[in-house]
Amino acid sequence: MQAAQSLPDHRSIRLMPVYNGAMSAKKTTTSSRPPQSPRLRLSAHAKIVLLGRYLAKNSAGTIIETPAQLFWRVATDIAQAERLYPTASRLPHAAQRWYDCMARLDFLPNSPTLMNAGRRLQQLSACFVLPVEDSLASIYDSLKHQALIHQSGGGTGFSFSHVRPHNDRVASSSGVASGPISFMRLFNLSTDVIKQGGTRRGANMGILRIDHPDILDFIALKQTPTEMTNFNLSVGITDSFMQALARRHTYALINPHTNKPTRRLPAPLVFDRLVEAAWGSGEPGLVFLDTINRANPTPRLGTIESTNPCGEQPLLAYESCTLGSINVANFVARPDARPTIDFARLAETISIAVRFLDNVIDRNRFPLPQIDRMTKQTRKIGLGIMGFADLLIALNIPYNSEAALQTATTLMEFFRSRAHLASTGLAAERGVFPAYRGSRLQTLHQRHRNATVTTIAPTGSISLIADCSPGIEPLYGVQEVRRVMDGVVLTSLHPAFVRRARALGLDLDSLQPDLAAHPSIQHMTHIPEELRRLFVTAHDVSPEHHVRMQAVFQRYSDSGVSKTINLPATSTKSEVAAAFLLAYQLGCKGLTVFRTGSREQQVFSCSPSHPC
Repeated sequence: MQAAQSLPDHRSIRLMPVYNGAMSAKKTTTSSRPPQSPRLRLSAHAKIVLLGRYLAKNSAGTIIETPAQLFWRVATDIAQAERLYPTASRLPHAAQRWYDCMARLDFLPNSPTLMNAGRRLQQLSACFVLPVEDSLASIYDSLKHQALIHQSGGGTGFSFSHVRPHNDRVASSSGVASGPISFMRLFNLSTDVIKQGGTRRGANMGILRIDHPDILDFIALKQTPTEMTNFNLSVGITDSFMQALARRHTYALINPHTNKPTRRLPAPLVFDRLVEAAWGSGEPGLVFLDTINRANPTPRLGTIESTNPCGEQPLLAYESCTLGSINVANFVARPDARPTIDFARLAETISIAVRFLDNVIDRNRFPLPQIDRMTKQTRKIGLGIMGFADLLIALNIPYNSEAALQTATTLMEFFRSRAHLASTGLAAERGVFPAYRGSRLQTLHQRHRNATVTTIAPTGSISLIADCSPGIEPLYGVQEVRRVMDGVVLTSLHPAFVRRARALGLDLDSLQPDLAAHPSIQHMTHIPEELRRLFVTAHDVSPEHHVRMQAVFQRYSDSGVSKTINLPATSTKSEVAAAFLLAYQLGCKGLTVFRTGSREQQVFSCSPSHPC
């Protein structure tokens, strides 16, 4: 494992334009130099991530572009889509505007767009859903398609609910079926040997309906740490199961091949198994299928059965989605020294980001013709936010407060309104998405360019580039350790804590051992109460408040919300059960919990040496 990288107190460091003496103007991957302003300021961690994963390399593996040139490459490539539309509707100076947004770290698109735009691969989408039907031909077609998508830098989601259960009779061969889990292992193994775009290992979502006969085996699958290491698993929950659970009744398991019941199970027994598995390993999560399909914007095209790997993007078979996130921590104004959200500048950024993502669809070279056709039928995009915890700190609002929930409501109501307005404007210029007729949006008399516009993604890597807290998560700790890129360990003290602690005259060196040992500072009475009140971490937030926060963002997300309910090691199974039930009641489309220490490896901790 690579040694931990410490983050300086001031994370904004100007990046030098030369790497290993190998960079020259002639070797840039774009046709012209990037603009000189705004000045690009990147953190030490952003430089590590960009160098390791994003900057273009030549055939010898030498880096041949700077971060500024990366942003200019992306901006100029996406701006070419403006030529597809009437001159009067084109955005003036589009490349410059998008470069400025990225250089200020106000907005960043998903990783494949940053990696591939303007380069040979030109695959720009983050996530795809592939169908898996009950035949060897379908299963192996999807396996091949998964490999092609992973090679291009995308992640894949699958529902295995159509595959007949193990030991079911196979008439054509007079044998017995091996069941969905055996085929899932093939998909997992394929992921082991394919690296996404040569830079990272692929990610998958595997979903099985709660009424599939193999559901108990599926729930228990990841209690073995070596099983399905390249998959996130979720159980597809139905309204009928939740009703049976509320009444403490049995429910039917249905053979998907015959569509006939095979046996009945007590709903409380299955729910308890689910809770125990999630408490023990963090998986499986839950996906509420009927809740998702009530919001399906294009029901005539089919039923949504799966999501992308992180769960925030429910998609039809062969759909893809292009994601991007705005760093809301950059939109704090301080009139009369009282911090507020700069809604005027945020509105402008939302508008330009929606246009950028719509253009990405036109510039995308999709890995399969079926994906090209389906994606352009619905033109789904997912604009979300990152830096929410940092925003709350800047506004002097604790994450675990009612004020934080109200701020989330105010922010996202505005965000969705402006994003929808931008999509409506694009529809006036370019036309509605082709599957608009018969869609929910037509029923609501909403003429949009995109079937979905808003979503909340986890923003793992791009939040490191933007130097902000990921997605809508609270801080994991005042000192955070992230494990990224196959063993790189990044350690940092939150810069706002550093500034405020120094202003109060605290000795950070003497505090550091405590910060490395504990994810919470609430018991540290030698730290002033005003700091402890504001620097709330994930373990200080009750499971109920976590879910309530997710529900606020779900209310204003066209798609879903990626959020992990991080729990301390002492959390009980009853707390996990209560969180699952509350998420369903509040209209969340899914839920994932993670109890500290429940896995040997975890992405976040407060110390490089042990989970906390």
